Amino acid sequence: AAVASPTFSELESRQSRLCPASTAPNPLCCATDVLGVANLDCASPPNPIPSDIPSFNNICAANGQRSRCCLVSLVR
Repeated sequence: AAVASPTFSELESRQSRLCPASTAPNPLCCATDVLGVANLDCASPPNPIPSDIPSFNNICAANGQRSRCCLVSLVR
């Protein structure tokens, strides 16, 4: 199981980046949100890594998850 801590901002558009490198550099697909502070059951998007935010959103949604930019990714 994975736990991730998202930032409070939505996904931001960046040239060649899915997430802002300085605040939340880890793009993850997450199934469960805990009060906007932590996400559970997260995984990296499948390869190939999406090249843009709409693709990132669609790939996560296809698996019943939401795209998130997370500060920390913890895996047990």
